Amino acid sequence: MSLLRRLRSIAIALAAVVVAAAAAAGILYWAFDMRVELAGSGLWPIVSFGDEEEHYETLELNRSQHYSRLLPAGPSPAAAENDAADAPDGADDIYWTDFRGPRRDGHYTQTTVRTDWSAQGLDPLWAQPIGGGYASFVVVQGRAFTIEQRRDQEVVAAYDADTGRELWTNAWDTHFQEAMGGPGPRATPTWHAGRLYALGAAGELRALDAGSGELLWRRNILEDAGAENLQWAMAGAPLIVDDLVVVQPGGTNGWSVAAYDHATGEVAWHALDDVQAYTSPMLATIAGRRQIVTVTAERAVGLDVADGAPLWEYPWTPPVVPNMAQPIVFDGNRVFFSAGYGHGAAVIEVSPGGDGFAVQEIWRNTRMKNNFSSAVLHEGYIYGMDEAILACLDAETGALQWKGGRYGHGQLLLAGDHLVVLTERGDLALVRATPERHEEVGYSPAIEGKTWNVPALAEGRLLVRNARQMAAFDLRP
Repeated sequence: MSLLRRLRSIAIALAAVVVAAAAAAGILYWAFDMRVELAGSGLWPIVSFGDEEEHYETLELNRSQHYSRLLPAGPSPAAAENDAADAPDGADDIYWTDFRGPRRDGHYTQTTVRTDWSAQGLDPLWAQPIGGGYASFVVVQGRAFTIEQRRDQEVVAAYDADTGRELWTNAWDTHFQEAMGGPGPRATPTWHAGRLYALGAAGELRALDAGSGELLWRRNILEDAGAENLQWAMAGAPLIVDDLVVVQPGGTNGWSVAAYDHATGEVAWHALDDVQAYTSPMLATIAGRRQIVTVTAERAVGLDVADGAPLWEYPWTPPVVPNMAQPIVFDGNRVFFSAGYGHGAAVIEVSPGGDGFAVQEIWRNTRMKNNFSSAVLHEGYIYGMDEAILACLDAETGALQWKGGRYGHGQLLLAGDHLVVLTERGDLALVRATPERHEEVGYSPAIEGKTWNVPALAEGRLLVRNARQMAAFDLRP
């Protein structure tokens, strides 16, 4: 009887704890608008506060203050447009014109970044609300561009990078929302020669004047391809190659990848029959051949720039969710791939063979499983998220050098000899890019809530955002 009484007491105590926790959660939910979102693993909650309607009201008030000039003025649209259009040849190499930088490889090479982060963290240059979505920024001549969800519209917005002041918007009626991922567009816009190319969640592709936001032309790539949207929507950033803008609608009948004339929006070519994934196309020279590299839901392929004809392919079909991580091209003819959900990583070698190219697998293992994030290469070593933990691999052999730093399904960039990591919970970490060990040299709060957006770096300014907040930090030494 004594044992039964003790078990009953324990059961009553546990029940009381559950009731108390439920009551506390109810109070937080009703009184403080607590929001619980699932992390990238789908198992752990990320808690934030704020009602959606209140958020939009705060955002709209903030932007109305921008236009009433309560914030310092940035460069005029005309001045910024002229500066960008008159940039010298090769200027794309020093501006953050594309998703993950000018070469889409996550490398920041413009200047060094400060490594003496305060124990109290970094002070933001500015911070303010933003609309929903998972796009990153592109930054050109002091202007930052992104795409976001505001109520029932997708909005491309230009901001002054020094102050955060909104300079212009271009909007259209679309509201994409998914239960786990939430609302908003996913694809980062692309800047080229004074124009901005933006792709919405439901396939709306727009070419805009980067100085004013004026619409130059529009298409819907899903309608053109007769394709269904992906579960988590269009996510591949448009790629400018010569006079083409390349996108990935994922349609059958040769409409998996499509190229449009970047000046007029007319269809130039379309290719493949694959369902698309969530990666962005890349321009690379592999085995001496300039080509477009993309990863579909089932394979990696190299495509001829002129007409989209396949040059080589490599089977790459992860379970559960199609590919999300960007490949890494290195050593002239090698390509690194990684995917989550237990799939792992591989390096292939592409060589001329017969009338085309031959593909050989160099190594494959499960030591690095990039899920939402993409890895970077530095001095022969690959740094990236193995699911939710940072890891380092030898690019030549695939051997694991170290694993450490639980940053969740965060994002990272390479800046000099350091990794700038934006964690899944919105914090920043600075980690030495060395194969010796995991060495975190700085940590700072940045923004609150679930953060899957890739950071952007230009002229020493680090820009971060998620579906509710955006901020900028000065990392100049």
